[in-house]
Amino acid sequence: MITSEFQKNTGKYLMDTYTRLPISLVRGNGCLVYDAEGREYVDCLAGIAVNILGHAHPDLVDAIIRQARQLIHTSNLFYTEPQIRLAQRLVELSFADKVFFCNSGTEANEAAIKLARRYAHNTFGPERFEILTMVNSFHGRTLASLTATGQPKLQEGFGPLVPGFRYVPFNDLEAVKANITPQTAAVMVEPIQAEGGVIVPNPSYLKGLREFCTEQQILLIFDEVQTGMGRTGTLFAYEQFGIQPDIMTLAKGLGGGIPIGACLATDTIAAAFEPGTHASTFGGNPLACAVALKVLDLLIEGGKLEQGRLAGRYLAKGLSSLNEKFSCIQEVRGKGLLQGLELTIDGKPLVLECLERRVLINCTMGRVLRFVPPLIISNAQIDRLLSVLSEVLSKHR
Repeated sequence: MITSEFQKNTGKYLMDTYTRLPISLVRGNGCLVYDAEGREYVDCLAGIAVNILGHAHPDLVDAIIRQARQLIHTSNLFYTEPQIRLAQRLVELSFADKVFFCNSGTEANEAAIKLARRYAHNTFGPERFEILTMVNSFHGRTLASLTATGQPKLQEGFGPLVPGFRYVPFNDLEAVKANITPQTAAVMVEPIQAEGGVIVPNPSYLKGLREFCTEQQILLIFDEVQTGMGRTGTLFAYEQFGIQPDIMTLAKGLGGGIPIGACLATDTIAAAFEPGTHASTFGGNPLACAVALKVLDLLIEGGKLEQGRLAGRYLAKGLSSLNEKFSCIQEVRGKGLLQGLELTIDGKPLVLECLERRVLINCTMGRVLRFVPPLIISNAQIDRLLSVLSEVLSKHR
């Protein structure tokens, strides 16, 4: 099939839930992808921050084949070695003591919401159930995670929403303090608001949030679905702020392209989950866990985390140089290989202009170009991105 046929059959057979770019991707290799017509693109989107090791990484391919030949799925009625090993590895690398596996970021956030409410119910009673989240946050598309998402435009038409959520401005500790009530069980926050425009908080904000939640015996949940797995320069973003959450969610980069999510917590909080309180049929299946183990191996022992850290510095420096040249750039911000370019103009047409020049990026919040390439992106490929951006931005001075 060529792209026109893909487009025709997509409209015929798939529900109309996505605005797709007008190309059909059929193959990938490293940081490059190829469309049905054979054209090559530099992928600076990475499946929305998922393909942290690029496309068709040989070690991940080998891990998939090896595990698929042994055991793909059993359900959680049985013990499986890859799941236990992956949980152990995540515990050893993080603040957490226990892990729950699922299939996606939204499922991980659902687990975190349920765990926080269950813990508060068991510890303080049923009247303590409320969760504070942030304006312009994004936590997923299932009903509870959508309610937790502080964007009314995404919630429209899906009411009534799940009760027990309230929203406060991001990066405003006093707003959190002013909105705490005796019903508040937890505060849920992204260390960096990625979908919300790549908003990086002040260094004192998350630290102050941690101290306040501890004082008030309120759980602190970090949604690291997008910031985790080396995306910001450390394995988990919380490491850069000198604090630890009580609960953390992961997905996206954890499986390097294979669907997997995880909810991590300390022993005291994790004890609120007992057999029958939460579950996932596919969660933590041997295939996904075997691949995630290989992702961690490559990040830590294989040096890909450090490679991504260096690439993030190079990209940030290059974007800052563009900021000095073009008045239509309002701000450059981000950490590691999660970078945003806020414009004074609509960013969506620029995404298409980059696409025409064979570079894949996207736009969030209308005016923020977002760059989340694989951690293995080379300086030459970053230079290609910067050259295309310069060419595109020169038309919008």
